[in-house]
Amino acid sequence: MSLRTLPLLFLNLGGEMLYILDQRLRAQSIPSEKARKDEWTDVDRKRVMNDIITTMFNQKFMEELFKPQELYSKKALRTVYDRLAHASIMRLNQASMDKLYDLMTMAFKYQVLLCPRPKDILLVTFNHLDAIKEFILDAPGILNQVDETFRLLIETYSSLSAGEFQLIRQTLLIFFQDMHIRVSIFLKDKVQNSNGRFVLPISGPVPWGTEVPGLIRMFNHKGDEVKRTEFTTDGNYVAPRREGSFDLYGDRVLKLGTNMYSVSRPVETHMAGAAKSLSAHAKENLVPNPLAKEELNLLARLLGGMELKQGSEPRFRLNLFSTDEEEEHAALTRPEELSYKVINIEAMQEPDGQAELSRILGEMEVLEAEEPRPESAGKGEDLLALMDAL
Repeated sequence: MSLRTLPLLFLNLGGEMLYILDQRLRAQSIPSEKARKDEWTDVDRKRVMNDIITTMFNQKFMEELFKPQELYSKKALRTVYDRLAHASIMRLNQASMDKLYDLMTMAFKYQVLLCPRPKDILLVTFNHLDAIKEFILDAPGILNQVDETFRLLIETYSSLSAGEFQLIRQTLLIFFQDMHIRVSIFLKDKVQNSNGRFVLPISGPVPWGTEVPGLIRMFNHKGDEVKRTEFTTDGNYVAPRREGSFDLYGDRVLKLGTNMYSVSRPVETHMAGAAKSLSAHAKENLVPNPLAKEELNLLARLLGGMELKQGSEPRFRLNLFSTDEEEEHAALTRPEELSYKVINIEAMQEPDGQAELSRILGEMEVLEAEEPRPESAGKGEDLLALMDAL
């Protein structure tokens, strides 16, 4: 597995999360002068987006994220996004958060599958960051945070070989291989089957640097071409116009990773017909080994200390379903083993719990100062500990 995969996974899933939240917040916002105290306004939407993006692109957080490391477990990564989604005045209940995470993961999985070449995953990431910058055009400080992440991406990935990008792609596909959630947009566009598996095209542009199939060249021992043979293909292939830009600004050419919610249409998710195998796999995860359980408990403590930015302000609930009734039904019908009710990240808001958290973190800091961290430490501890200060 590649140790350079985590930043790309985190940023692309985060980009998809912001697309979805922006679309739903716009759909539920009403003019400020007509809004009741418990209703969304466009001012609230901008604040939520700014708060989440500020937290997501915190400089120290990004520096820790870009250190070579293995991917988090699925549950640990889900915990990060749960906390990130609640880094402002917005609140999602369990069913809406499940739906949000399903949409995020399936969208990025599809993008990874469709990438013409492994290196194009970086262009997908740039498309997400370009769109995120559009959300914060009136916030130059936050824009600078995103640009710094752009520079980190260019510095980290521009020198990687094609083989290293292939390893990154394989690592991502291994992460996504058991996720088969049906999404209405993909079903309507006939790019996803009823069992949740994607339909990959056999036509379209070939990867940059390659030729359209249909010609076989034969060479002699001196390297001279001696014969050509043509053959027909089932697909309708075309050569790419040009390579997408890997610079801070430029035409990415590739459209994967752009905002598919910019044209408003309802998006639903459903468990695939092969849910039995998914459930069986999920049940295995319900009985983690002791080390994995300790990792999740540590993540809970670390994330529980992250102060949210609400103060005494009212909290606004965002519903990702069409109606409250649909949301309640989803919460009741979603299989228990497929929910992510593994750790409680809200308990530390109580005064006694916060004091206990401070004591635990204090002990951890002393231990870190006295002795080096063992290689087998729980993955993600350094990165997630930084969320306490965001």
